[in-house]
Amino acid sequence: MILIDGDYPMAHNALKFERNLTQELDLVRKEGIDNSDRDPLGYSIMCSLPEMRKAEIAASIVKIVSCIKKPDNDHGDVSTQIHAYASGKAQMAYYHMLQRLNEVKLLKNKNEFISHMSSWVDSKDYNNLPVGMIIGMEGADSITDPDQLYEWYDEGLRLISLSHYGVSNYSHGTGTGTDGGLVGKGKELLIEMDKLNMILDVSHTSDESVRQELEIFEGPIIATHQNCRSVAPGERQFPDHQLKSIIDRGGVIGHSMDTFMMWKTEIDWSDIPLPRPFPKDEVTLEDFVDHIDHVCQLSGNSLHSAIGGDTDGQGGMVGAPKEVDTVLDYQKIIALLQTRGYKDSDIENIFYKNWQRFFEANLPYLN
Repeated sequence: MILIDGDYPMAHNALKFERNLTQELDLVRKEGIDNSDRDPLGYSIMCSLPEMRKAEIAASIVKIVSCIKKPDNDHGDVSTQIHAYASGKAQMAYYHMLQRLNEVKLLKNKNEFISHMSSWVDSKDYNNLPVGMIIGMEGADSITDPDQLYEWYDEGLRLISLSHYGVSNYSHGTGTGTDGGLVGKGKELLIEMDKLNMILDVSHTSDESVRQELEIFEGPIIATHQNCRSVAPGERQFPDHQLKSIIDRGGVIGHSMDTFMMWKTEIDWSDIPLPRPFPKDEVTLEDFVDHIDHVCQLSGNSLHSAIGGDTDGQGGMVGAPKEVDTVLDYQKIIALLQTRGYKDSDIENIFYKNWQRFFEANLPYLN
């Protein structure tokens, strides 16, 4: 079954580790082993463009990720605002170059999205099809000022989460607790996003930041890779009332394959223990389906739950559930949903139709 992956921070790791993701996955993994001093988890990656086609991934929300190093934020990867901007631009250029090579199709408006999805739905052989990509930004540090948003929009940026790990220039994020809210020009950025009819991604955002965002932002809401706190405790997951807020706004919640977000023992997200303090086989795809099912029960239907793989953002297959070696294994979710009584129409919703309907409704008519 074709699917849409709600979260793949592709460019960040491709550029950081110089991975050639146009190659077959076994070749990319071999290069990772050969260059283990530079790319220590290269053997573990789950995805390349040929592997996406094998996995029937018609489209993905891909990310631009660049966080400024700040006190108590080990996840920061650049030192200044200038570097965050430049890093983000390099990642944007990476996606545009893949399109020039006809490896991907950047889906910036409704017509492009509808046409691309039709080609995948109607095809029986995906090997020569470009993979669709909707460009998002995970943490908004690359945007130096809200007025600059128009520049990013013109290049294809369509959705933004204000924070990632730590406190961004705009809001509190993962690892800061639940009480910190918007900071700096967070409100102004949300207002500019509204003017452009952009999409707000509330993933990686503190509870208080989400509360304030939903009061200010009037446009479409999603969570590209977010699990359920009542199923797996911890601040990185969302409580039920926030999940319901997304559902009530007509949003979609993509669920992450990161085993830390499915492990039933609470961790301190400000001091994430690495290596993981549990073996890979302690978290399974059944645990992943628990989060899908929880959102379906909250909403009373299958119209708001989706796949949000966090693909390779969690460290590759070493940080994915027991049964997952590559993105091809996402197809195993179908049988698990069937066992729980989900109909084919429900599974199609979860695999691609919920994301499809959302973007057909909320992408602009023109670039």
